[in-house]
Amino acid sequence: MYRRRDTRRGWLIAEITAELRRYGADAQHVGHAFASRHGLNATDLQALIAVMDAELAGTPITPGRLGEQLNLSSGSVTALVDRLERAGHIRRDRDTGDRRKVLLHYADQGAALAMDFFRPLGERTDRVMADFGDDELEVVHRFLAAMGISLRQHRDGLREHRDGTRQQRDGSGDVPARRRSG
Repeated sequence: MYRRRDTRRGWLIAEITAELRRYGADAQHVGHAFASRHGLNATDLQALIAVMDAELAGTPITPGRLGEQLNLSSGSVTALVDRLERAGHIRRDRDTGDRRKVLLHYADQGAALAMDFFRPLGERTDRVMADFGDDELEVVHRFLAAMGISLRQHRDGLREHRDGTRQQRDGSGDVPARRRSG
């Protein structure tokens, strides 16, 4: 998209937009390199990221929620989870509070592979962040969080258009449930 650069703000917006685009493409290349090295496809990688993010947030993900996030049918999620579990990337555990509920976690082997691969990137990230003060990092965090919400809302709109369905949102930009006819 063309951005006007005739003011300082216009120039900054154009540059930030270009950097976001480059960052997204570069991050995708790094993710694909990890996936390729470990025999994973793009959906496998998205699933591993979702499992990791949920675990880091302290709210392990269920297979059903994973399917909602990745826009997959329950049969596809079952095949995906089976494949990742067989490969040693994730494990299934029963929820201690509700034994009927299955939670997905990173398996030790999968976590070790990810740590080995991504450690150098993590170290680079730490060095970059060390150059920014706490106030600057708060602004960056606020910006990235808002951009993430905007991107997820756009993604969800594309899904609605493609699927011809209306999806209900919980306000975070994520889709909590997909209505299926049946």
